[in-house]
Amino acid sequence: MALDGIFLYSIVYELNNKILNSRVDKITQPEKDEIVLNLRSDRVNYRLLISASSVYPKLHLTDINKVNPLTPPMFCMVLRKYLTGARLIKISQVGADRIVIIDFESTDELGFNSVYSLVIEIMGRHSNITLIRERDKIVVDSIKHITPDINSYRSLYPGIKYIFPPESKKLNPFDFSKEELEEYINTNFIEFDKSLFSKTFSGVGAQFSKEIYYRLNSRNIAVAAENLAEIYLHVHSTFSKLKNYDFHFASYIDNNTVKDFYCDKLEGLKDLEEEIYDSPSKLLEDYYYKKDKADRLNARSADLQRVVTTNIDRCSKKIVLLKNVIEEANDKDQLKLYGELLTSSIYNIKKGDKVAKIFNYYSEDGEYIDIPLDENKTPSENIQSYFKKYSKHKKSEEMAILQLKSAEEEMDYLQSVITNIKNVENYSEIEEIRRELVDTGYIKFKKENKKKIQTSKPMHFVSSDGIDIYIGKNNMQNDYLTLKFAEKQDIWLHTKNIPGSHVIIKNTKNLPERTLEEAAILAAYYSKSKDGSKVPVDYTEVKNVKKPSGAKPGMVIYYTNRTIYVTPEELNLKRIQ
Repeated sequence: MALDGIFLYSIVYELNNKILNSRVDKITQPEKDEIVLNLRSDRVNYRLLISASSVYPKLHLTDINKVNPLTPPMFCMVLRKYLTGARLIKISQVGADRIVIIDFESTDELGFNSVYSLVIEIMGRHSNITLIRERDKIVVDSIKHITPDINSYRSLYPGIKYIFPPESKKLNPFDFSKEELEEYINTNFIEFDKSLFSKTFSGVGAQFSKEIYYRLNSRNIAVAAENLAEIYLHVHSTFSKLKNYDFHFASYIDNNTVKDFYCDKLEGLKDLEEEIYDSPSKLLEDYYYKKDKADRLNARSADLQRVVTTNIDRCSKKIVLLKNVIEEANDKDQLKLYGELLTSSIYNIKKGDKVAKIFNYYSEDGEYIDIPLDENKTPSENIQSYFKKYSKHKKSEEMAILQLKSAEEEMDYLQSVITNIKNVENYSEIEEIRRELVDTGYIKFKKENKKKIQTSKPMHFVSSDGIDIYIGKNNMQNDYLTLKFAEKQDIWLHTKNIPGSHVIIKNTKNLPERTLEEAAILAAYYSKSKDGSKVPVDYTEVKNVKKPSGAKPGMVIYYTNRTIYVTPEELNLKRIQ
């Protein structure tokens, strides 16, 4: 469900209760379209996240501390200049629209108090965050600059007067009469279907409109013009309850997937599992965080995925061609046989013969076989032709077998890289994989910024038995874990013949079965078979794992292993890093 004006109303109510009169302590901009205000009120710290993402725009309190860029963007610097130390004096919503205004009072260089407003527009791809000077409504800056060639109605860039988005002509769900409802529906020729309420009331999303439609039908109130009085009573009661802050925050889950959420109980989803929240911010964070994070990481790593998938396609075609060469070489022994038999009977063949019927003295049955000849060639030339074809096929096969092994090893490596890309958790891990691809020659070398490069550490979990489990996030970390970090008696795990992360279990003199199973589940979860079941995971002592000379990062061989079958899942284990 999109974040509509009604839900935003509940967010504004929460913010007014928690952060009003707080002071801005710190401002960060972890994403190009997202800011975080660190606020302090009555010795309690809050973190307010404001996103103008075109896919997941949102406004809510958050507990998640994101990694920030080394150099803050310009919009962040502007906010720091005008809002650091400022007091938050007012939070309001424009009607029931998806526009929120947060007013801050700050003291300028001369000691005068000034009010600046942060206008947050939650409007899909048109979402924006704008800082304006309250006294003259001049735009100080916006997170997305809108010029006249982009939008002829309104522009947003520093130095111009702020103009609000076009005002909605729909009814305010918190303030309307029966006569206004009837007139609006009739004047605008609105049909009495599931979209009736989203087309009539501002701030009502399509999903909540369907919910109201469902409620009316379940109460035997037909959604039709003749029942407008009953419809009015029902929707007025629904909106009055919400206006008086009688909320019900819940998400609705089907097969472990959140299908919907809202600030009012959704009767139309009563058959789904319901998870109740005491805060709209917590609900939004749970719903949007993983989706938003996955989309952003996917977008940031799109060029890497393109490089790797292009090379995977190249390897696939190469493997097919090499297998065809090997298959074509299967008749090389027959070519050699023809050459040898023709040599033994060369005096019985003459130029112009199309076929030579020759006794096969290699066969136990001692039969005669027909050998095709080129009538334009001499017997000697026909013999040489068969031996040349045999030699060519033999050499082609030998080279193809070598190249096929190399191509299959390269394919395994590339599959492991694409798996690592899909498992990344932050931008620094993407950059580590980028450097790995530079080192292995898949990406051209570019001079790196002289600033210190942030490197991540392998994942570190603690099993239910209190034993440390380490997991590599990329092939460089896999090599480090297996070849440098681990001791010979540690247990090494990896999905069998499936690209994935190296997993190390430490201190394993008496390895509990539960820890082994948990480590195997983690190995399967951080592999290409993440969504599979009964995934085979090999395990052995680290001393049995070797890296062949010249092998690509993360590629090893091992022996004397055992196999355990597990179903991947996200375990609720203590994670240290």
